Amino acid sequence: MVARNESLALRVSEIFYSLQGEASRVGLPTVFVRLTGCPLRCSWCDTAHAFTGGARMSPDAILDRVAEFGTRHVCVTGGEPLAQVACLQLLTALCDAGYDVSLETSGALDVSGVDPRVSRILDLKAPSSGETEKNLWTNLACLTVADEIKFVVADRQDYEWTRQVIRDNRLEEVCPLLVSPVQGAIDPQMLAEWVLADRLPVRFQLQLHKLLWGNMQGK
Repeated sequence: MVARNESLALRVSEIFYSLQGEASRVGLPTVFVRLTGCPLRCSWCDTAHAFTGGARMSPDAILDRVAEFGTRHVCVTGGEPLAQVACLQLLTALCDAGYDVSLETSGALDVSGVDPRVSRILDLKAPSSGETEKNLWTNLACLTVADEIKFVVADRQDYEWTRQVIRDNRLEEVCPLLVSPVQGAIDPQMLAEWVLADRLPVRFQLQLHKLLWGNMQGK
């Protein structure tokens, strides 16, 4: 396919296939389109390439690459994507092509302009980044049960902030909630115990793919 508008190219660090899934698609085969410059603290973006590398690709070129994987679930993540007109075009193009699309992005960004067919996943870097307050409360007004808020937790202070924000705003009535520990920064079992003890209305995410790959390499 020939790209229609190269001026709307995005910087893409990688496009990869995973069984992790996101939001309501957990456990389903998903193609992740990771844009360069990911601001999140999850274990997916732990290499310099995710921040500074990547190649310029038009939305049409990305669609061609996604089609090679043969799955209908696509998650676009990273790169402060809503600051780029090309990303909005890409999300709409993916929906038009029949994909089940989600956008995982920082809670600091206004997600109201995203195609309504896209499930929005807000990753909140609580609380040290200072980004979460910027548009979080504005975003809450447009979120639905098809969307999700993910709290990325690195320490006890992050967890306390997460618990307070959820309870004060009754976020479980807005959309599904997820807590994800930062790999190597906090003991996942300890975080899970805090969640269970407080009966926090959230799902819990572990990045098991990293561990499994490490075990395979050690054999």
